[in-house]
Amino acid sequence: MATKKSKSSNKSSKTKETKTATKTTVKTAVKATEKPEHAAPETHEVATGKKKSCFSGFFARKYEEKESILTIFKKPKFYGALLGEVIGTMLIALLFFSIFLMGIANTVTYSFAIIAILIAVYAFSGACLNPIIAVGMMATRRMSVIRGIMYIIAEVVGAWLGWLIFNAFHLAGGETAYDIPTMTAVGENQFWLFAMVELIGAIIIAFFYNRAIKYKRSVFTFATIIAGGLAIAVLIGYVVSAAFLSLNNNFIFNPAISFMLQIFPTSGENFGEILGGICQALSIYALLPAIGGVVGFYLADFTSKLSDEE
Repeated sequence: MATKKSKSSNKSSKTKETKTATKTTVKTAVKATEKPEHAAPETHEVATGKKKSCFSGFFARKYEEKESILTIFKKPKFYGALLGEVIGTMLIALLFFSIFLMGIANTVTYSFAIIAILIAVYAFSGACLNPIIAVGMMATRRMSVIRGIMYIIAEVVGAWLGWLIFNAFHLAGGETAYDIPTMTAVGENQFWLFAMVELIGAIIIAFFYNRAIKYKRSVFTFATIIAGGLAIAVLIGYVVSAAFLSLNNNFIFNPAISFMLQIFPTSGENFGEILGGICQALSIYALLPAIGGVVGFYLADFTSKLSDEE
């Protein structure tokens, strides 16, 4: 009996040793094929002779969730974002209507007001508050198309509400009130002068907004960068265009607000003349600023990639 037990125990011990040796061999093989944790990310690329381009992912989608018209309206946060865009754009519209009446002497004060509005709205929607920014965000795939379109609609509604409030105070003032602000009509042979000022201003605003996104963890820094870019664009519109181009149009570089300032002709010799005036106004205050928004965003992205900022 003792002999049988010793034989069985020897067999079992040999079996355990064989299993242990097999496990050890497998673990060693796995470790040998694993990539060391401290290895540089380019190790595989160097070994295969391929180097990752600095522009890889340049056109990749940058927003996290896949949004569509079937899913986006099911999110309560989306309606909060739209309401934030309406309120923020309404406040900015009221601010710019006031600038039209009081001039640009208090530019610093207005910049602080812009910063306050951006900080207040940022948590709701990211504080686009301008169709130029929404178009640039869509073009660079930072925002879904459906969200961008809804933001633009909300911004137009916000500018319209700001205009209603401002006009209500104007009517309440009666004869003692200032004249309601309007945009200066585009004269003959001035189309490209107006267009270039709008385009350059839109590029500046979009560029600064893109750069501000890099600092979105600090909302104050984010808002300050955008307010600074807007101040530069507005100063160019007011000062440079008036001094060198003899244009006094009160450029504001926000299509939603521009639409409220009677940029469309209401009379003409015939329907063709009125339609031509409408197309001209849309080109100057909507189409070219949208193109400027796309150029500004891509210019900032291109510079960021070249400098290897990521």
